[in-house]
Amino acid sequence: MTGSGGGDPSTITALPTQAGAAAQGDPDCARLVHEFPWETTPLGPMAEWDPQVRAAVDVVLAATVPMALTLGDDFRLIYNDAHAGALGDRHPGALGRPVAEVSAELWQVTAAETTQVTRRLQSLSELTAQLAGALTIDDVARVVLAFATASFDVDHCAFVVDDGPAWRSVRRIRGEMLDEADERLPPLWKRVGPESGSPLVAAAQSGRSAFTAEGTPLRDVATDRHEQRLRSLAVLPLRAMSVRGALSLGYRSAHAWPPADRALLTAAVELVAQAAERARRFEAQHGTAQLLQRSMLPEHLPELDRFRIAARYDVGVDGNAAGGDFYDAFELAGGRLAMVLGDVAGHDVRAAAVMGQVRAALRALALTDPAPQTVLAGLDRLIGSLGAESRNEEIFVTVVYGVLDPVDGMITLASAGHPPPVLRRAGADGGPATAELVALPPGAPLGLGGRWNVGKVRLEPGDTILMFSDGVVERRQQALSVGLDALVDVVAAAPSGDPRNLCALANAAVPGRTDDDVAVLAVEHAVTLSRSATMQVPAEPTGPSRVRHWMTSRLREWSVPEPVIGAAILCTSELTTNALLHAGTPAQVHIDLSAERLLVSVADTGTRGSVARAQTDTMSSRGRGLGLIEELSDAWGTDPSVRGATVWFEILIPHR
Repeated sequence: MTGSGGGDPSTITALPTQAGAAAQGDPDCARLVHEFPWETTPLGPMAEWDPQVRAAVDVVLAATVPMALTLGDDFRLIYNDAHAGALGDRHPGALGRPVAEVSAELWQVTAAETTQVTRRLQSLSELTAQLAGALTIDDVARVVLAFATASFDVDHCAFVVDDGPAWRSVRRIRGEMLDEADERLPPLWKRVGPESGSPLVAAAQSGRSAFTAEGTPLRDVATDRHEQRLRSLAVLPLRAMSVRGALSLGYRSAHAWPPADRALLTAAVELVAQAAERARRFEAQHGTAQLLQRSMLPEHLPELDRFRIAARYDVGVDGNAAGGDFYDAFELAGGRLAMVLGDVAGHDVRAAAVMGQVRAALRALALTDPAPQTVLAGLDRLIGSLGAESRNEEIFVTVVYGVLDPVDGMITLASAGHPPPVLRRAGADGGPATAELVALPPGAPLGLGGRWNVGKVRLEPGDTILMFSDGVVERRQQALSVGLDALVDVVAAAPSGDPRNLCALANAAVPGRTDDDVAVLAVEHAVTLSRSATMQVPAEPTGPSRVRHWMTSRLREWSVPEPVIGAAILCTSELTTNALLHAGTPAQVHIDLSAERLLVSVADTGTRGSVARAQTDTMSSRGRGLGLIEELSDAWGTDPSVRGATVWFEILIPHR
């Protein structure tokens, strides 16, 4: 471990107690260390040291066993009162000097490290690394609860942050079963009133720590028997500009909270406060960017008798930036369907603004004259005008636009510099499906004064067409053809042509991360008319039970095979439970049955990290249901939306 001025690891030693300065009086090494003129050394001012280094120093100074710590390239010495005796008359002059100058013999001493202190310092280093990847308050909560539980072996750990005028808290208790699926869900926050009397809220409001060695610290505010049994509790506030909060750890037995524990906890909370500050800023920026982005996309897509439509939009690596990808689908005169997917170059507010203008103009042009050449020519003039107006000739926009005639399934398409769609053909006589890129004449991007030729393709019953942005197939240091081939292969191998499933599969078709946003739009020509039903589920503990009864009755009316009903009921119950717990808002369950598959979606209108309105123990097992859905369904996924999120799954209907 090093300070701000060093690059080599430090050495921490715990030496046998010796008679000397420590025995004769209190050398007060803590005061000497903090008063030392570190700014005159390569380490620089102590206030500028890395928090992890300062935490190690605090642990050493608070320890009751003799300990020494060296920092920097020249191994400057820091030690505690108990270790001062080992130095004899070299104390206090040894403090802050390179070890080699203090004593060559001392430098050769074999360290008898204290296992618990070493382990906790290592866990503090791990905490720093994990908090570095925490983007949201949810992420910070997961990391800090796991750290406190593992490092201190506590019976109880809780974390609270401000939530408007109130507070929200999340806890972890000994014996709580968590698995990988649980960690994919937001933590289970509960609302805490400002006048609740909670020690966590009191610490967050006052900024003062509190340590109870033995007693009943939660007797007056306990929410269950577990909290009533706690006998010792440590509560420490977060000190950050935009976040108020606190962390508490408790035991069912008396615990003295020695100085080493307090020093380590103080250092840990300082790291958590810094991470929470970053997360709060990220959430604010991310929320603004995403609200801007999604508010410019259609909230609902058309519902047609014989054609099913789905779309998906996902941000790229930088979740704080609004992008220029967009999609749209809307009905035209005569029952025709306009569908478009486009990309405005850039990842900023300007790109999103241009995207909104392009989408609005395209609708206006298509509703007047939906012919692809006419629409693209009008958009070309718009982009040219915007470039001239801003004196910026670098506005780069690509679009693929088509008009579907539902009478015969014919689609008339044109592309302005955009990748061609993928066409999935259903297998004849039960054979395997095939997929290929549509042979679409290439055209110039918008704004260059180009001309565009049209292509035509017919959607037969069972076929699906998939439009996509280049973020789906482009990867660094990889040819575009590789991504296109991978997408075509994934679409051909899909268990069905359901558009929602294909959108999810397209997002993950090409391995590797993309820096670009991703947008996909799919339209399927259904073989037969589907049947559908929707239920609004209140945010109450009885909600999942109501869904089970309603759905069982409806699917049996539709003569769905019993094995499919059983699997669907179980999956839907889990998704409904998760939606009610983690969004805290009413959920909407939608079922859609066709000859080939049963599609079920559960949508909420909450946001990530919202407070649950129901008690935890009144509902089922949280994230473990996701693993169950993976096993029982043929496909599943999540779709973010303007007002919340939708989780869906698909089960294929066996041929009778």
